[in-house]
Amino acid sequence: MSKAPRKIIIDTDPGQDDAFAILLALASPDELEVLGVTAVAGNVPLPLTERNARIICELAGRRDVKVFAGCDRPLKRKLVTAEHVHGKTGLDGPEMVEPRMELQAQHAVDFLVETLRREAPGTVTLCPLGPLTNIAAAFLKAPDVVSRVQEIVLMGGAYFEVGNITPAAEFNIYVDPEAAEVVFRAGVPLVVMPLDVTHKVLTTRARVEKIRNLGSEVGRVAAAWADFFERFDVAKYGSEGGPLHDPCVVAYLLKPELFSGRLINVEIETLSELTLGMTVADWWGVTDRKANAYFVGDVDAQGFFDLLTERLGRL
Repeated sequence: MSKAPRKIIIDTDPGQDDAFAILLALASPDELEVLGVTAVAGNVPLPLTERNARIICELAGRRDVKVFAGCDRPLKRKLVTAEHVHGKTGLDGPEMVEPRMELQAQHAVDFLVETLRREAPGTVTLCPLGPLTNIAAAFLKAPDVVSRVQEIVLMGGAYFEVGNITPAAEFNIYVDPEAAEVVFRAGVPLVVMPLDVTHKVLTTRARVEKIRNLGSEVGRVAAAWADFFERFDVAKYGSEGGPLHDPCVVAYLLKPELFSGRLINVEIETLSELTLGMTVADWWGVTDRKANAYFVGDVDAQGFFDLLTERLGRL
């Protein structure tokens, strides 16, 4: 007897790598039921992230997926964006047409609360791909929903790799460290995809060409996104390609055996100007602080790209 698909909500700030994550999820309906996509300000401002989320759903042929706009700024800070990485629209690279599917009128935070209250406790997984503002706002607004979350699998933070927006901090956590602190202290089972693992899934020429050679519109656009997105990391790190950060979240849900890590304590720095947004990960267990996150450290990169390419080929 086949198992029912896992119910997920994707919280996102697209972003080319977010686009790969959303496409991967929508290409896997047997394993994942996407209850909705909630947009948050992050890589680019909210009017662009909600627009981009709808563009991606339409590219996947899934105009039935409901997209909600959420928080347009962090809980307590001014918004920091990343156009220098993702381009002015957030999805720079191929020419994209304006989406035709409607944005839902309901606020993303209200959708999160309503859905977690409606669905059976422990049956909804949250998949944040950007700053954690929407998730934290939902937890603060309705504390009763926290215990109803099955699991949170997110992209954010770093340990050995440390920072990509400051010397100490990864972008998603840095943009809204107070929100990250709320989420990491909520007590929900937490899986974290930090830079340490995402920097191991690089878009080499051979991998991008396999996607381009799928012979579909999805393959063409996805390869063009990869071409644009990788330029920043290639120039910065001298790597062979760019890291596909966010699809690691969805790949973990589909094939957790591709990943390995440790259950450790992770605290979020919210006070220091020097290390603001740092994920202080007790990888070596040198404190007596209680473990609160499964922090992923390694991945079968080729297995990841085999899965991604095969699923994109279904769209």
